[in-house]
Amino acid sequence: MKDSDAITLQTAKRLRAIRIDRDLTQAQVADKAKMSANYYAKIERGEVRPSIDMYERIAKALKTTAADLFPF
Repeated sequence: MKDSDAITLQTAKRLRAIRIDRDLTQAQVADKAKMSANYYAKIERGEVRPSIDMYERIAKALKTTAADLFPF
């Protein structure tokens, strides 16, 4: 596994944990971040690598900072 793949998966796990801690569904986060629920689910599974802008929208939807999302 490449380092970038490991970071993607760690970030995905962090997103899921924060979402669950906030008691939100994937669909609610996706709606607040202005993306499809299907795409957000792929992000949480580590199947896609969204842009920094997309991560910023997700962070705002989760009421956290983008820095809190990344494992580095």
